[in-house]
Amino acid sequence: MDRRTALLLAVGAAALLSGCGGPAGTARAAPTAASLPPVPAARPGATQIVNRGEAGSDRRIALTVDDGTAADVVAGYVDFAQRTGIHLTFSPNGTYHRSWAPHAPVLRPLVAAGQVQIINHTFSHRDLRKLSDQERRAELERNDDWVISTFGTTTRPYYRPPFGFRSVEVDAIAGELGYTRTVLWNGSFSDSETVTPQFLMDQARKYLQPGVLNLGHANHPTILGLFDDIAALIRDRQLTPVTLDEMFGTSRADG
Repeated sequence: MDRRTALLLAVGAAALLSGCGGPAGTARAAPTAASLPPVPAARPGATQIVNRGEAGSDRRIALTVDDGTAADVVAGYVDFAQRTGIHLTFSPNGTYHRSWAPHAPVLRPLVAAGQVQIINHTFSHRDLRKLSDQERRAELERNDDWVISTFGTTTRPYYRPPFGFRSVEVDAIAGELGYTRTVLWNGSFSDSETVTPQFLMDQARKYLQPGVLNLGHANHPTILGLFDDIAALIRDRQLTPVTLDEMFGTSRADG
């Protein structure tokens, strides 16, 4: 049995288990949603840098959330998506699976409905420039395998290099694996380290504008008290949060 076949079998098994109740404190049961499309084969090609949305024609904004070192912050973002309907793109690392896996029953239907997208951020968040080609491939493939087995969707064609660090060699490996969109950003909450609520909201007011591809992190608790303020700012500015697929016209069915 090859690796992809084994993963698809695991996805089916996980889907059966996702309706079972978990221990107290795990994510709420998810509503019924559309089925996830089959995982397509990779489509190798040259990778292009994506660091901003499309400004001018509408008021769309892409909110992206990296990492997942803090389980309570991951839970907060998942709840934020579920209760508000806001569209988010998550870029988790599989090394933080304990933070993410409990929310698979909620996230799978949201992914299937197109409200949530999951992209590749590598498995262990290492600087890809410092790794061998074999290690680079392993970081991307292992993380995609984890996302498929946990959430039933591929991360292709989008990946975000840890720290935003990339090189010609890294780009070449990514393209070979079907990651033809290298995702950077042009706005950020600047919360990879602990910040104050005032600082984070100042960043939000500065960067949440049409066409911005905003970077946040599920690592520190400051954001937990600010979700309603962020939602109000988006509403007051008449912004439309979209996933990367929605921003750039791509699809998980195509990979």
